[in-house]
Amino acid sequence: MTDTVELGSEAYEQYVEAGEILVEVMDEAEARVEVGATHLEVAEFAEEKIEELGGEPAFPVNISVNEEASHASPGADDDTEFGEDVVCLDVGVHVDGYIADAARTVDLTGEQTELVEAAEEALEAGLDVVEAGVHTGEIGAEVEDVIRAYGYNPIINLTGHGLAHWDAHTGPNVPNRGTEEGTVLEAGDVLAIEPFATTGSGRVTEGSKTEIYSLKSTRGVRNRQARQILDTVEDEYRELPFAARWLDGGRTEMALRRLVMNDSLRSYPVLKEDDGELVSQAEHTIIVTEDGHERTTE
Repeated sequence: MTDTVELGSEAYEQYVEAGEILVEVMDEAEARVEVGATHLEVAEFAEEKIEELGGEPAFPVNISVNEEASHASPGADDDTEFGEDVVCLDVGVHVDGYIADAARTVDLTGEQTELVEAAEEALEAGLDVVEAGVHTGEIGAEVEDVIRAYGYNPIINLTGHGLAHWDAHTGPNVPNRGTEEGTVLEAGDVLAIEPFATTGSGRVTEGSKTEIYSLKSTRGVRNRQARQILDTVEDEYRELPFAARWLDGGRTEMALRRLVMNDSLRSYPVLKEDDGELVSQAEHTIIVTEDGHERTTE
């Protein structure tokens, strides 16, 4: 579950610092999302900038295009260029394991302004009702109402989530639709709220491409390269997601596959909208207070 953070504590200050770094990085990375630039250039710029400013990536920069909703990050040799795309840019920063997570959508088509606005306004509507004692389903209802009013659908099998020390995706889940399921928020909860709007039916499934992994267990592995990768991951990333391209030592595809099959790593395939339709995303990290919330990524 999410950390419960006291205002003014050391953990609180680190959550705030991570958010400040993220905002600066996001502004500069977003400006580099343009037709002809490559996905890899933008991802590596953002990740290097995070480190330059004193943080570390909490997960690989996600650059999800058109029907992609999440978990899309370029490989080491990826030369894919932006075209007239709808681009979701999702960035995470941690300072000593305390995390900020935010996302924006860039419309390079010039024709999807309302799709972008739907996610942005849904985020604001959801955040407007956040305070201690509010049920997560109430937030989801506000998100859903805005997105449907625009004529789009929320993606119902993706949710916002809690953030905890060294954990970029924990409970409680914050739905993108109204539901009686969920939990009541407490002061000090740290959350990433992230509406997804789509021109499709509103569900995602896993695609075939995987570039992101995280540590699942440190069970014994006989293969030398696989063991070296596992040691590196445990030492450098703990249980935070990492990109295959972050690993040294040449070709790692077979070793990573071996570690997933061994249940030592979990993989994160790209998530795509079921109908192949467009997706937009907006996200902020917040700390819940008794009478509202504090945004760390604004």
